Amino acid sequence: MWFGCLGVINMQDIFIIGVGMTPFGRMLDVDLKTMTRQATDAALSDAGIEKSDLNAAYFANVSQGHMERQHMIRGEIALRSMGIGGIPVINVENACASGSSAFNSAVNFVKAGQGDVALAIGAEKMYSRDRDLMFSVFDSGWDVSTRDETVARLTKMGEGVDVPDGTMSNKPYSVFMDVYAAFSRFHMKRFGTTRAQLAAVAAKNHNHSIHNPQSQYRNGYTVEEVLAAPPIAYPLTLPMCAPISDGAAAAVICNRSALARLGLDARRAVRVLASVVQSGSDREPEEVDRHVSALAAKRAYEIAGVGPADVSVAEVHDATAMGEIIQVENLGFCAFGDGGPISARGETRIGGRIPVNPSGGLESKGHPIGATGLGQIYELVSQLRGEAGPRQVADARIAIAENGGGIHGIEEAVACITVLGR
Repeated sequence: MWFGCLGVINMQDIFIIGVGMTPFGRMLDVDLKTMTRQATDAALSDAGIEKSDLNAAYFANVSQGHMERQHMIRGEIALRSMGIGGIPVINVENACASGSSAFNSAVNFVKAGQGDVALAIGAEKMYSRDRDLMFSVFDSGWDVSTRDETVARLTKMGEGVDVPDGTMSNKPYSVFMDVYAAFSRFHMKRFGTTRAQLAAVAAKNHNHSIHNPQSQYRNGYTVEEVLAAPPIAYPLTLPMCAPISDGAAAAVICNRSALARLGLDARRAVRVLASVVQSGSDREPEEVDRHVSALAAKRAYEIAGVGPADVSVAEVHDATAMGEIIQVENLGFCAFGDGGPISARGETRIGGRIPVNPSGGLESKGHPIGATGLGQIYELVSQLRGEAGPRQVADARIAIAENGGGIHGIEEAVACITVLGR
């Protein structure tokens, strides 16, 4: 076991008793209310409870105000349409970490004794034929008042790495791909990370997703095919980057007394060992050990009473392949700078030393940003129950999810770390 200086804080007996998820993808003919109902109904059915058993709901959504001008009371509207009302409904927006933030709030609601059953639901309808509208969703994922300074600061991180001709897309793409390109070039310059190592991450995730029926993409790639794919922003190619997605995911959380009161099967309940949400701080690019996700992971391990070596399976926020390399380092699965080499050696594949993103990750499963964190929870609960089918990680006992959101300074504005166990 690995413990830090803060000591171990015992989490009360908090459990996930139900999860549900829609397919992720481009669903022009499915509205947000329908996706919310599908994911929530699946989670309630999985838990074996009724809507009337819920004491609160936390609704994560980022883009509906931008896409549909529904800026307020999104959760109340979406959930009332399926008959959930008369309980607290809290709307959660925390950029791409919104789903995990909603989960954290639901856990804390139950932990505080305000009720014994809570729903966390994330739903997002992002795909549009209006591509300018769609990609501009991300334009406020940083401080809009200092946009030019932020671009200059991030661009400076990538200086010293030549950008070959023909390696930048001339088609529209999310501004955050330029951010990840800058992170990638910094990592290449600082640690010697290679484009082939990035391609190994992407190929691994796309091959994992072949076995995930809810994944947006289910086509396998070789490293060579990833490298030869259309460029986005050097060193990133298209299969290395998460797509625009629609989708929803949900989890039902309860305490031990609710398990008994509702007569639920405790053998399928997954224990929440830690749930941490942490905002970033100012640091220098070279201070990689002070990355917000690294600090949040340290807190989560201390609360859970486990360490990186105890983890059986992980889901991390691979908005690009570079994101996975950075996060496996932040979670302590290897030394800083070794994320690329362990990926190239196959240590993060299913069957490897520490399987990462068996779902296919954001790169392949999809990234409906308000639902992404809860999609990670769905995958890890399935893994811990032994219900993941062909993508099952053998003997999974401890699982961790990392979900980040926005950019502030030179890193994510917020990081969420969730540790689950059987």
